[in-house]
Amino acid sequence: MDLGAVHTFVAVAEAGQFQKAAADLSITQQAVSKRVAALERELGVRLFTRVPRGAELTIDGRAFLPHARELLRVAERAVASVRAGRRPLRVDVINSRGAASGLMRGFHRAYPEIDLDVLMLVEIETAVAAVRSGAIDASFRAVAMPGRPLPEDLESVRVVDEPLQLLTGPAHALADVRSVTVAQLAGHRIWMPGITPGTEWAAYYDDLVAEFGLTIEATGPNFGSDALLDTIADTPGLATFMGGHTRLIWPAGHGLRRIPVTDPTPVYPHSLIWRRDNPHPALATLRAHLAAATAGHDAAGTWRPRWVAPH
Repeated sequence: MDLGAVHTFVAVAEAGQFQKAAADLSITQQAVSKRVAALERELGVRLFTRVPRGAELTIDGRAFLPHARELLRVAERAVASVRAGRRPLRVDVINSRGAASGLMRGFHRAYPEIDLDVLMLVEIETAVAAVRSGAIDASFRAVAMPGRPLPEDLESVRVVDEPLQLLTGPAHALADVRSVTVAQLAGHRIWMPGITPGTEWAAYYDDLVAEFGLTIEATGPNFGSDALLDTIADTPGLATFMGGHTRLIWPAGHGLRRIPVTDPTPVYPHSLIWRRDNPHPALATLRAHLAAATAGHDAAGTWRPRWVAPH
């Protein structure tokens, strides 16, 4: 259906005259008549009746008018969704409680006028494909996995190194320490269900295990963070890793402990990736905000996988 003809029909219906509609649209009255006639042929009905004072809608015209207006509204929304500076900035944060989500909340507080769509994709391949296709504008990832360089049309920058903490229940052997060294974790069972082979976080923990001889178990189904917290609280022999910037809430009776890991502190490197030729103006604002809000990469006393290049 020709949206130009639909627009012309709505203009005539609102003006009540072909001549006035032509003036409103800055086209000739003959062009208005041709567009309306073409629309009537397509629909197979008469939309207007000529009267001495102009044009009146027929019964079919009155029935079609609200739908014609909705067609034009939908078309305008479709155009706005891709028009530079008008569609929301679409960003993948992996999960709602992690460091990336916190960074985006800070960005929204600093720039509340910028419309945001925040998504949560799981696989890095899915996120990279979405960035390359334009489905999203950016994604937070631990990039530069071994053997998996980013495509040349994408760019990345490290935005925050998140320190790992040990999370234990109240009866765990390390529950009462103020901090724990990586060496002290050897021999303790660290349970992390949901580590998917081939993901960037699986590569990270593989390197952590190889470097420090830790025991990380990924057995059992992943029922989410609430089930994980319940299990850690009730099982003295289990602990888990969590990001120092990750926001978790648990019942007071759980008695869980968040314990800093030191000597060295393992840090998880979060990077922002985006397509080099992405023209969205808010993307540059986000990058500048992250550059100003984050610091401390490659700090002394921290550890990162060898495949993460120095910042």
